Amino acid sequence: MLINCMIVDDEDLATSHLCSYITRTSFLNLLSCHKNAADALMNIENKDLHLIFLDINMPGLNGIELAHLLKNKKGTPVSIIFTTGFEYFALDSYKVDALDYLVKPIRYEDFFRAAYKAKINVEKHDGQTQAVVKYSESDFIFLRVEYDLIKIYLRDILYFEGSKDYVKVFTASPDHCFKSQITMKELEERLPVNSFMRLHRSFIVSVDKITLISKKIVKIGGIFIPITRQYKESFKKFIDHWF
Repeated sequence: MLINCMIVDDEDLATSHLCSYITRTSFLNLLSCHKNAADALMNIENKDLHLIFLDINMPGLNGIELAHLLKNKKGTPVSIIFTTGFEYFALDSYKVDALDYLVKPIRYEDFFRAAYKAKINVEKHDGQTQAVVKYSESDFIFLRVEYDLIKIYLRDILYFEGSKDYVKVFTASPDHCFKSQITMKELEERLPVNSFMRLHRSFIVSVDKITLISKKIVKIGGIFIPITRQYKESFKKFIDHWF
């Protein structure tokens, strides 16, 4: 799914920088750029917009004020990622439910992490607006836990950590972690290829739960998971379709 985005920044260099990052990110589609918040506000009504990369310190209507106006606006919510040269506006950004807060100069790794968070946010909202949600067999698996078979929806899984004869299942609920009597090889064969990826002898991760990608690690929530040499090439192929 393409995420339609807008840049609002009065600095040409900053705008150029963001444009180059958006071009590198395959799931982002740049609709327009604006040098001031008032001009952006007039154009938002006519666009199927998902995300705004928004500067704060601008003449006239500033970024925080624009975010307040958008927060109170009816209709489909627009995610906001603040891009600013000042750290001291961070508290104000939380008051308008900003998705992220990036301080210039912005590294691409931080930009990508924030943009991917927006992608997940939009897809989640799209799923919630469906009139009826239907689940197919590919939406869940059954795993043996002690003497029972437990049904687990794949959307709830963060990652698996394997040992010799069992696998720990970590879900989005911090108090919902359990052991299943299955090997990593058996588990890997049962999971959908496009949704889960093995990065290590002991770890299989849910692709859409990744929040940070580095050369040798990925981050899911507050956990860093290593990428070992054995799985490096397959992970690289997965990453390449984004760049």
